[in-house]
Amino acid sequence: MTEESSEQKNNVFRMESTVALDSSSLDEKEEYNPFENRNVTHPTSTLGSFFNLLKSSLGSGLLAMPAAFKHTGLIPGFLGTFLVAIIATHCVHILVQTSRDICKECRRGYLSYTDTCVEVFKQGPKKLRSYSEFVRHFVDYAMAGVCLGGTSVYVIFIASSLKNIFDYFFPDQSYPVEVYCAILLVPLILFTQVRHLKFLVPFSILANFCLLVTFAITCYYTFNNIPSLSHVNLAANVVEWPLFLSTAIFAMEGINVVMPVENEMANPGHFLGCPGVLNITMCLVGSLYAVVGLFGYMKYGNDVLGSVTLNLPENEVLALTAKILVAIAVFFTYFLQMYAPMDILWMRLKGKISQRFQNHGQILMRSLSVILTVILAVAVPDLEILIGLVGAIFFSTLGLLIPIIVQTVHKWNRGLGKYSYILFKNMILIVFYIIVLISGCYSSITAIISRFS
Repeated sequence: MTEESSEQKNNVFRMESTVALDSSSLDEKEEYNPFENRNVTHPTSTLGSFFNLLKSSLGSGLLAMPAAFKHTGLIPGFLGTFLVAIIATHCVHILVQTSRDICKECRRGYLSYTDTCVEVFKQGPKKLRSYSEFVRHFVDYAMAGVCLGGTSVYVIFIASSLKNIFDYFFPDQSYPVEVYCAILLVPLILFTQVRHLKFLVPFSILANFCLLVTFAITCYYTFNNIPSLSHVNLAANVVEWPLFLSTAIFAMEGINVVMPVENEMANPGHFLGCPGVLNITMCLVGSLYAVVGLFGYMKYGNDVLGSVTLNLPENEVLALTAKILVAIAVFFTYFLQMYAPMDILWMRLKGKISQRFQNHGQILMRSLSVILTVILAVAVPDLEILIGLVGAIFFSTLGLLIPIIVQTVHKWNRGLGKYSYILFKNMILIVFYIIVLISGCYSSITAIISRFS
């Protein structure tokens, strides 16, 4: 055998070896299972994940649903609640599924909400890869906006409850709700300085207990002695429907905690599918919100307020107890909701502050964030309007827009389904998002202008 033919044979052997290795690597990549590569120190059971997801979707927003029904009437409100629940569930589903798919490609056990969005753009069409860092900032600030906007609603919630209570005990000294917002400023700043989640656990337990008792008392009053339907609308003017949509989205969206819940499951395969943790939770949430909204509106009609607890009798001990408990519950929930945005903002800022002033920087950042939420609450002191505004801008962006965009980018080069149905479906959802955003903002701003005119 000549030297040349021997070299050719070696080249062929190397080529075959390379092809075999590439094929082996490809098969290994395709067989990568993220669930088997999750290093979770304290995994959560399926039942525990169900309760965590349920807790994130059930909160003070439930008490706002009767006011949301006021803007649609009984029939559109009841059907619309399930429509919003279906859309919200679908957006969570596509976000989680996309995260799992990109985990396989990146060979990662799990990814956070932000990291999922970033990796999708990094692995997406070449023209979009340079936007990955912009996406990281956009998603982080959208997450912070959801938390800060939601906590502004909490400020009004607490202030309205306090005003309702003190107006009963001191009728000759009635102050506007803005005064109570200002009074809350100092205690909110002090408690928000708590920087470790474990110290907030007792407050979380107390808040959950107070909310549970409040819901029970509210249901007792709501489901008793329901008057005839003559004082309610079966269908309200379509112009008012946007406030319902933005309120319902605010009430039901818990997408900011979905990825942590799914990532820490002992059996993440139980999260999606039918039945699955997500579907079961959202079926229960949608049904509960629809029932509370329906009967709350039937009970109080167009006089229902931003939180149905404000409609409870003022001269009964049980009702007064509910108002006090809900104020305590939302007060402590405020700090839990502020924990995530404070972490996000501090990660962005601490590199720009010298080590000597790190502690002072944290104190200042946390204080200014609380002041910002109080200023927003004072600027829009109507609970119902503020919920609609925050839901239209922040919750719809995080819960609708971002999952839709992420799925579209991920599927663009990997197949958009038969007849590109994923693209058309997502275009319809984008239109829905734009309607919620524009009409919700317009309705809220119009209501604000008419309030002060």
